[in-house]
Formats: sequence, structure tokens, C-alpha cells
Amino acid sequence: MHHKARYIFAFCILLAAILACAAPTSATQPAPQNVETIVALTFQALTAPADNAPPPSSSSSLLPHSLYFLTQDSVGHLQVHRLDKDGVTLKQITFEPSNVTDYDASVIDGSVVYVANNQLLNIRADGSNRAVLLDGGAVDQNNPFINRITRAVFSPNGQTIAYGYKGLNFYSIATGQSNLVLADRTTDSGGGFIFPDELIWPEKYSADGSKLIVTLGYYEGASAAIYYPNGGALVRLTGAQGAIICCGDTEWSSDYSAFYSASPTFGMFNAGLWKVDASNGQVTTLLSGNFDSNPVNLADEPFLAPDGQLYYFYGTAPAGSDMINRPALQLVRSSSDGITNRTVLRPETFNFMNEALWSPDGSFVIVANAPIQDVYQGGAVELYYTDGQKTMIPLHPYAQNFKWGP
Repeated sequence: MHHKARYIFAFCILLAAILACAAPTSATQPAPQNVETIVALTFQALTAPADNAPPPSSSSSLLPHSLYFLTQDSVGHLQVHRLDKDGVTLKQITFEPSNVTDYDASVIDGSVVYVANNQLLNIRADGSNRAVLLDGGAVDQNNPFINRITRAVFSPNGQTIAYGYKGLNFYSIATGQSNLVLADRTTDSGGGFIFPDELIWPEKYSADGSKLIVTLGYYEGASAAIYYPNGGALVRLTGAQGAIICCGDTEWSSDYSAFYSASPTFGMFNAGLWKVDASNGQVTTLLSGNFDSNPVNLADEPFLAPDGQLYYFYGTAPAGSDMINRPALQLVRSSSDGITNRTVLRPETFNFMNEALWSPDGSFVIVANAPIQDVYQGGAVELYYTDGQKTMIPLHPYAQNFKWGP
């Protein structure tokens, strides 16, 4: 997620989660006064190819699928772009007068559903046939969650769009009709303040379309849950005390029976690595990182590959460490329990990684590395093979919210 609400003890208030997930963003988040200059210089350096890694030619097929992401247009607005399989050819898909705040790409035909100016829009892969599916209207700045469109997700068959608007909704491509299946729960506290008891928005379908990970947002904190579109059951998590499992930081197992989640930071919430049973929501802690851990285990971006091995980013901190943010991590592989036969795969240390997207076979991972500590969304787009003998390949100076297309 994404896209993502990352490096936050930031879930201590719901509004922070809402803004991280849905509010307009920029390529550089609030940072030191001269951050724009620093970022620009960093991007300039990153565009230079490595001495031993020339950019792939347009005739080659570097990627298994086209890669979609958000990056700035010529006037500084975040727009949806597509990088072709050659790893070189880049096409801008959306041309909105404001930031695109969220989007998804259909793996069937490459069409895009996206959110801009609190509207839900749909567009073809070539950028044609722009259509407004829903206009949420002006956002109430005092209670932005009341009518904000928070997320848009294509079903794997491309026929349904799940989105967050006053709850969990499903839009049918065939009929053009929407259906609200689970409404947000709020309380009017008077004086113009609406209290968010529980908000819900979609995150990630299983590849067979039978399950949908959703986020449940609260005034303090958030959690994941599993929604079953066929039957409408909502399975909440159990056994997740102290963990922060939500907001798209999840990855399905290949058989869709479970998903993995991890967090490399701790303070108000634990760091660690968790596996969630999709049938009953039971959480199993694989690695734990809290004030009592020795050492403190830190993990991020887990992916259970088709070979049954678990790939993720891992680091440790000494027992008794204070609140940890932006830890140094390395790319590792282990058995599915996260511990057995854990092996460091590459020499690099990832200090400012904001997100990652795995290749379907686990042979490489695409990472957004921020240029400086104070940039918390997106970064330089770099491809790292899990074979540590292969050189990193730079793909783009800056992007965020990676997604595979067709």
C-alpha cells in the first residue's frame, strides 16, 4: 500500500490513520526546511545508472507484469503512472487537477479506479473514458471521515470495485450500481463533533476473490479483519493484543488460508511478525518486539513465496531499547515460521524503506527508499533480487503505492 500508514505510533489517533490512508499527499512529506532541495539532488543522483547495472533495454522483459504507482506530474500533483514490463517505458494514466489520493489497477485489463478530489473515478488502461462513479462532495474538515472516500480496490476478476465511503461498499462494473454492505458506526456527540466508533474500508482481496482484508478504524488505533463477499461474514482478529495489524501492511499466503503482517517499529504498539488464520482471525505471533523482548525483533514486508519460504526484512535492537522508528533492516529468508533457517540474502541495509512490492515468485522485491529520514511516503524505486549476487536495478527516482498490473 500501498500502499501505507507506516512508522507510526501514528495509530494512536484515528484521524492520523485516516489522513495517512486517504488524505492528499505529496511526494515529500513535512520535513526540514530544505527537504525539497535535498530530495531533488538525491533524485538526480538516483537517475544515474550504476556502473555495472545499465538500464534494461526496451526490448527486454525485466518485470513479470506492468508496474503501477503514484508519482508527480509536471505541476507536482500525484498521478497514476504505469511502468511497462521492460522497466523503462513510463506512461501517465491520470491527469487530474489535484492529487490522486488512492487507486487500484485491474490485473485483467489494466484499467484504473482511483480517488481524486473526493471523487471515485474509473479510467481505461490507455487513459481514455474517464468516468466519475461517485462524488463524495466537499469533505467536512471537522469530521473528515463522515464523507471521505478512503480506498478503492478491484476484485481479481475486475468486475467489482470495493471502496470505503460511509462504510464498506461494492460497485458493480456490469450494472453501475453500488451496495453498502457494512456501515460505519459513529456517534453524534453534539457541538458539531461526530465520534467514530468504528470505520471500515477495504484493503486487499485474496487472488481467488473469496476474501477481502479490511481495516477497522477507531478513535485510538485500528485493526484488520477479513470480509467474505459471498455471505457477508466479517471475521475479526483474536489474540492480537499489543500488535498493530492493519492498513494494508498484509500479504496473503498462496492458498489464501492466512495472511502475514509485520511491523518494524514499536512504542505504543509492539513490533514483530504475525500470521493470521483467515477462517477464524486467530493471530499467531512469530516474532515479538516489545520493551520486554531480548533482543527486540523487528520485521517488515513479509511474503510467503510459492516455494514455501518466507521472505521479509528483518533487524534487531538491544533489550531495553526505547521507542524504535526507522530501524536498519536486511532482506532475509526463512521457513514459514519466520525463524528456522533464517538467512540474510543481501548485504544492503534498508534504513528509510517506506514500502515494498514482491514479485509473484519471490525472486525480487521492489522497494521505495526515501532519500532522507523525514520522508515517510514513497522514495526511489529500486529492484533488489533475492539472489544477492545480482545487482540492484533503479527503476524510477520517486514513486509510492506500488501495484502490479496485467
